[in-house]
Amino acid sequence: MKRIPHTFTLVFALIVLSAVLTWVLPAGEFQRQTVDGREVVVGDSFHRVERAPQTWQVFSALFNGFVDKADIIIFILMVGGAFWILNNSHAIDVGVMAFLRRVQKLSRYKLIRKLGVENIIITLVMLMFSLFGAVFGMSEETIAFVVVFIPLAIRMGYDSLVGVCMCYVAAHVGFAGAMLNPFTVGIAQGIADLPLFSGLEYRLACWAVLTVVGIAFVLWYAHRVKAKPERSPVHQIDDYWRQRMQSSEEATLTLRQRLILLLLAATIVALVVGVLKFGWYIAEISALFLAMGIVSGILDRQSADDIAKLFLAGCKDILSAALVVGLASGIIFILRDGRVVDTLLYGLTRSLAGAGEVASLGAMYLFQTLLNVVMPSGSAKAALTMPIMTQFADLIGISRQTTVLAFQFGDGFTNMLTPTSGVLIGVLGMARIPYGTWLRWVWRFILGLILIGFLLMLPTLWMQLPGF
Repeated sequence: MKRIPHTFTLVFALIVLSAVLTWVLPAGEFQRQTVDGREVVVGDSFHRVERAPQTWQVFSALFNGFVDKADIIIFILMVGGAFWILNNSHAIDVGVMAFLRRVQKLSRYKLIRKLGVENIIITLVMLMFSLFGAVFGMSEETIAFVVVFIPLAIRMGYDSLVGVCMCYVAAHVGFAGAMLNPFTVGIAQGIADLPLFSGLEYRLACWAVLTVVGIAFVLWYAHRVKAKPERSPVHQIDDYWRQRMQSSEEATLTLRQRLILLLLAATIVALVVGVLKFGWYIAEISALFLAMGIVSGILDRQSADDIAKLFLAGCKDILSAALVVGLASGIIFILRDGRVVDTLLYGLTRSLAGAGEVASLGAMYLFQTLLNVVMPSGSAKAALTMPIMTQFADLIGISRQTTVLAFQFGDGFTNMLTPTSGVLIGVLGMARIPYGTWLRWVWRFILGLILIGFLLMLPTLWMQLPGF
């Protein structure tokens, strides 16, 4: 089997490819105007501008990426440091074992024994995170949950991929099929002049279909891995998690560990309430987890110097993931500074002229999907593409609501694939899964979701659906 290049190598190759495009493609720009505090593209305003081919800028992309994604990078470092302090108490490891011992007792009930306790746990956890993604756009927050669910998955006889799927993949499947996500559906509908969160009924059906598919895939994979652990592409990598948890095999929870787990639970509750009720984002969430780490160190009877050393050790452990976030986000700087992002968008709208409804919808969806590989920010992509796409949809007789759905699906699925996603790289860093290994494992699943997404859009062309 061919060896997949290092993540740094892959991302830098994409930066170089982006620079090559600035030499090949003509430079052009759309005019922009501010609407409700957002900068959006003015339709039919594309014009050629002076070329700006990128050369040495491929080396400054790392710096620009760090500046642009400083919030995500700091968030990753703070969460990594905070959980390193908490993990030093082994509270999560021992707590997971205690939880599983208690849950296994439910097997005495015939129905639960038939369904499988582990299957029920995976289903309920994924359903919860999918709802979080669909309702308030949970994304960055999943980075912090990885170190909770991977030990749980390992103890149930699975691997770290299952643990990542339980929180990260579930949240992003919900993110893609969202009903109320303000960062994608809300912004896109606002730009498209649609009532906010209209078309909720059909989006709810789409979310249900995608969530069932996601859960079914994870259960299928988990069953295969449990039956034959060596099938797992991360079997050797997971030795880290297995060794870390060996000491908790027969351990019982101490009072200090119980208090630390209560602190973790309170932190999670505070996170959900803060995001939903008070509009918390990365700064507040980072502070929340930092406080959790410090308090857990105090409960574990660590000195101030020891807490500081543990925090730095956690930052060091996750540093490579933070570096990749900075490097990957440099890709969009090359394309934007090279003045070819708008050229790509204009070329798409021109190429779709004269195509039928199905072909046009498929091309819009494909473009949104591919664009998300280099521009994973949903709000930025909505501001860039929706003003043009909605006008094009009007010309060919496609509902603007369908155009929003194409944007929504196109924005969601490839978030779990693209190396430019700071959240994905942060999650993989926490899980210790190399990007190449993840890509080789997940691409078929993502391709399946993309195809299902297209099939879910087709009824909106031929049926009278609420809001469409």
